[in-house]
Amino acid sequence: MSTDCPNPDGSSERQTKFKSEMPMCIDVEKEYTAKIVTNFGTMNAFLYPKMAPKTVNNFVSLARYHYYDGLTFHRIIRDFVIQGGCPEGTGTGGPGYRFEDELPEPGKYELGSLAMANAGPNTNGSQFFVISGPQGMQLPPQYAHFGKLIDGQDVLAAIQGTPTGQGDRPADPVIIESITITES
Repeated sequence: MSTDCPNPDGSSERQTKFKSEMPMCIDVEKEYTAKIVTNFGTMNAFLYPKMAPKTVNNFVSLARYHYYDGLTFHRIIRDFVIQGGCPEGTGTGGPGYRFEDELPEPGKYELGSLAMANAGPNTNGSQFFVISGPQGMQLPPQYAHFGKLIDGQDVLAAIQGTPTGQGDRPADPVIIESITITES
């Protein structure tokens, strides 16, 4: 279990548990995009390292460790959010650490915004959500807002249209096949 910075080229071996939160591995003066490949298609997001440096650093680092590969969007609520990043697929798991909030101003969530799911103040880990409708845009500013989709809104719409059962779990798995980070 390492908590070193992953290789920026994505060549680090997959790791799903860490002894402590990630050290600062990104350069907040650079731009970061995330290519989120799912079994429904691909979504691309622009990340906000200046607005949420610790949160973007965490997401980028976990993605570069292939943490998200094979995990699911375990919670889907139409016109609200799709949530993923739990290693157990239940909404209760994480990477083995928590880190503090970087909260947005009220009214900043938009359709396609990426934000950290949490269990209360300063409990961020690996779980994140993508706002998929107007109800999500009305959330109070209690979730670190760290990016926004720039492509793949059709994939987001298809995922949020998935039939769900108890606990807002999709009837058929919605899989995050990979998240690839580009730095420029």
